[in-house]
Order: sequence, then C-alpha cells, then structure tokens
Amino acid sequence: MALTISCAFATSMDTPEHVEIAERLGYERAWLYDSPALYPDVWVQLCRAADRTSRIGLGPGVLIPSLRHPMTTAAAIATLVGLAGAERVHVGVGSGFTGRFALGQKPLPWAKVQAWVECVQALLAGGTPEWEGARIAMLQPEGFGSARPIEVPFVIGAAGPKGRAVAHAVGDGMILAGGAPEPGIGWQASLTMGTVLDDGEVPTSERAYAAAGHAAAVSYHFLAENELGIERIPGGAEWVAAYEAVPTEVRHLSIHDLHLIDVNERDRAVVTPETTAAAGVVWTPAELRERLAQQEAAGITEIAYQPAGPDIERELATFIDAATG
Repeated sequence: MALTISCAFATSMDTPEHVEIAERLGYERAWLYDSPALYPDVWVQLCRAADRTSRIGLGPGVLIPSLRHPMTTAAAIATLVGLAGAERVHVGVGSGFTGRFALGQKPLPWAKVQAWVECVQALLAGGTPEWEGARIAMLQPEGFGSARPIEVPFVIGAAGPKGRAVAHAVGDGMILAGGAPEPGIGWQASLTMGTVLDDGEVPTSERAYAAAGHAAAVSYHFLAENELGIERIPGGAEWVAAYEAVPTEVRHLSIHDLHLIDVNERDRAVVTPETTAAAGVVWTPAELRERLAQQEAAGITEIAYQPAGPDIERELATFIDAATG
C-alpha cells in the first residue's frame, strides 16, 4: 500500500505515551488536536512526545489562528523543532470547528487564516512581517530558540473552495475530515475515525461502541453547528430535541462536551451502538482495506487515524495491522 499511515489524537495527558506506542507500531506521523476548551495544551504535549520518540512526525492538527498570536505560534514551532528536528515537524491550520464553536464563535474567515499563516511563515523564515500595525520578528538568540530560517510544512484543514484556495496559496497540502480530495495535487491527509472488529465480534458490541461512538456523534455536531440541515438525516430531529432544554447561551458547551472523546449524555439519545455500526465507522479488516483502497484511488495520500475508547493501544495496533495486512 502506497498510502502513508499516520495517527491523530484527541489530545490528552496520556497522548505522549500513545505517540510513543504509535512510533513503535510504525505510524509515520502523529497529529494532535488543538481545542483548549476540551484538551490540554497541544504544544506542551507535542514537546513531551518529542522527548519520548525519535522518528515519528509531530504536529498540531489543526491550529486555529484566533487562539494564538502568530509570534506565539512561531515560537512554539521553533521549540518543537529544537527538540525533534525540523524534518519531524508538520503544522496543520484551519478556520475552526470545535476550537471555535466550543467558545461560542463561528469559524474564522479564510482571508484571516491565510494572513496569519503567512505571518507565521515569515517569522520562521527570519523576516519582519507586519501584524496589528507593527513590524515583528523572532529575536531569540542561540540557546533560546531554533536558528532561523525554519522550514516546516503547513497543511491546511480545508473543505470548501475558499479553504482549498488558501491551501494552494500558502500550504504544502490539505488535511480533510470528510471532504473529497483533489486528485493529483499532492499531499492530502484524510482524518479517519472508527474501530476494527476482532474476529467474530459483532458491529454493535459494547467495545466497538466505546471505540467508535465518537466518530458517529461528530457528524451531528458538524451539521448542527454549521446549520446544514441536521433534521434531514436519520435521528436528526431527535438529536435537536435532546438539546432543546439547554439554554441557547450555553448550548454550544453541551454540544461539544466529550467531542471526539466519547458519546456525551445527550448524544446517546441518538448515537447508539446500532447507529454507530450503521455509520460506516466499524470495520472488519477486509472492509477497512477496501475503504483505504478507495480513498487512495480518489487521491488521498495519507490516512490520519484517530483512536478512541478505553484501550488506545489496542485501537492503534489493530488499525495498522488491518491497514497494512
């Protein structure tokens, strides 16, 4: 299989250990989610992972520009480069999903994302870009940061045409969460969530639900928050009804509770073992290989698999065994 097999994590305090396991299993890269309302600081955990590993690629996937000043991000990238080496570092950037919605905000305009990425890239190159009406530059001397220029790839979390245009303008590739790839344009990573079944295991097992329920729940979050007609999908009206009792000013907090970690209490009204099994996120090894072959044929070059549930090591091991078997 020509596909690159990487992993992604809903960042936790145990993620550095899980990245170490992923390296041992043969995963190429690790992407760590950045959503401060839900997860610990992504840069701290990336640096902890760098101290425990020697080969696997490391990077956030994806950063949301409104969460950090460009200088803060440039300094964080330089710190990770100093620990892991530039050849191991990659940077994902997007306009915001839970990293914005969990704060009660809509995704950023793509023009702002592009300007922020260009500023960070200019800082890493040793330039003096303008930000907020003033010239800024990385001033860290030897021993206080990595020497400039620093060259690391930027991968843009894009779905629609505006995001893809930004990816073409300032990115080295795209990371997709359900969006269709563009054949022939190079690096395209597909975020993949779910679980591989054991021999003889039924798709509605308690274990499969614990490991893949989060992957079924996220589609309801996405459609609801982006106002894309959740009522038209199976269980959509029931999902809306489950949240109607929550005051509108804090409803976003309830929606994103346990996002990409588990199925929260209200989501369980709709996201059951049966709906999880029907969502296409529970696979036999043969079904997974067929799915990956179809993605590769469509133009995907990298799979970024996000494990979940109580046994992350088991999920990582069974996925890569099935994917490469």
